[in-house]
Amino acid sequence: MVNLGNDWDELLKEEFVKDYYLKLRQFLKNEYMTKTIFPDMYKIYEALRLTSYADTKVVILGQDPYHWERQAHGLAFSVQKGVPIPPSLANIFKELADDLGCYIPNNGCLESWARQGVLLLNASLTVVANRPNSHRNIGWEKLTDAVIQLLNKKDASVVYMLWGNNAKEKAKFLNNPKHLVLKSAHPSPLSASCGFFGCRHFSQANRFLRDHGLCEIDWQLPNI
Repeated sequence: MVNLGNDWDELLKEEFVKDYYLKLRQFLKNEYMTKTIFPDMYKIYEALRLTSYADTKVVILGQDPYHWERQAHGLAFSVQKGVPIPPSLANIFKELADDLGCYIPNNGCLESWARQGVLLLNASLTVVANRPNSHRNIGWEKLTDAVIQLLNKKDASVVYMLWGNNAKEKAKFLNNPKHLVLKSAHPSPLSASCGFFGCRHFSQANRFLRDHGLCEIDWQLPNI
């Protein structure tokens, strides 16, 4: 069974024995045996492994993993080092440059954000190669809904960045007045100019964290 190595294990233990999850697990076993699936099966839960429940200060929601070779490694919007930066992530970096003056890094690995308390969670945690959204509605959404509902109960303040319609669907679970919910268009080239550029979510998040006695996120990614 899943072993995340932090407080998510206890929080999600009841979820991992529910009927839908057991069916999902069996489905994935067959998928990994017969198709090319991303990310690597040992990286499916990387977001939860790197960012514990207690440490989560910011949640960025994605749709599903990148579906091209070597890109996905379990963190929403992030790609492995040495892989070209995808268009949506390039637009995120442009917004960061405009918002906080961050330089554009030479890689798209967001692990440093995750280790600071930014949960980079996709709604679906797996995808068939070259087939975006291919694992939608197979059960992942129930698990990630559970994750969001647990985070909504946190006493400590959390910032949610909901980019695009799929992410905004999770807003129905967010009603804790201690938290901040930020919404915008998706950073995809198809929609970034319709509200993502200029949203200033990163500076708003840091200001909110600072005002609530929490450490700000260092959004500047190191070059490799």
